[in-house]
Amino acid sequence: MTQRSDFDSLIPPPLPYDRRGFLVTALGAGFALAVQPVMADSAITTSAEGLLAGEISVPTGDGALPAYRARPAQGNDFPVILVVQEIFGVHEHIKDICRRLAKLGYLAIAPELYARQGDPRQYAAIPDILKNLVAKVPDAQVMADLDACAAWAQGHGGDMGRLGLTGFCWGGRIVWLYAAHNPNLKAAVAWYGKLAGDHTPLAPQHPLDLADTLHAPVLGLYGGLDQGITLDSVEKMRAALAASANPASKASHIHVYPNAPHAFNADYRPSYRKEEAEDGWKRMQAWFQQYGV
Repeated sequence: MTQRSDFDSLIPPPLPYDRRGFLVTALGAGFALAVQPVMADSAITTSAEGLLAGEISVPTGDGALPAYRARPAQGNDFPVILVVQEIFGVHEHIKDICRRLAKLGYLAIAPELYARQGDPRQYAAIPDILKNLVAKVPDAQVMADLDACAAWAQGHGGDMGRLGLTGFCWGGRIVWLYAAHNPNLKAAVAWYGKLAGDHTPLAPQHPLDLADTLHAPVLGLYGGLDQGITLDSVEKMRAALAASANPASKASHIHVYPNAPHAFNADYRPSYRKEEAEDGWKRMQAWFQQYGV
């Protein structure tokens, strides 16, 4: 008989809607076709020396979810950071983010959250990714998969008393949602995540709808020149957070870089802004430290 570990009971059960199984069972190398050509001169590559880094399989209620994990090679009970991908999936930049966090002493996990819907690497244009993948991923599925990653971390060297979360672009929106979902989360950082949008069966709520219900304080990092996220929506979110009586919501903060576009931390793309990205990274570290992650 297989012996169950303590964290097995935390794996979410299957969700109450039909899912086709996993179309992606392993992480690929490189970048999605939609972001070619890569800006090699500015792309940051962090060595895995001194780290335990590579692909893992995370048990979920309906199968094994591929993910990338990085942590210090020696030691145990590391604070945990869940890393939520851009719309392009878990590619080399997201893996590098995990290694950067591991160099700071974290156990970082980036799950491939489109694994049931398809592979973003096969699409050559962003609209195709939005139509064929993003529009088909239920928010409830993403919340359950992140819960499964947190459960996996607890059994693999992670300290669940120090759970944090960060995400970029598509993942920035998910950060706000997960901060309203998981009462065990200590702090989160959302990089240029969408705050408002149409309400659909798969995306019934958006960050603005949940501003008063956060379990953990969120730091939002946004670009003043972002063409997809209006400053009006940022100001509405700021106002909602400030008006909240909920301590975690009231403690949340949004910082806007006036001259930065969307994806200013994506060092492999023309949108990269070195000064703003480095400042955001420092703010993220300080935020996690402030809240004990």
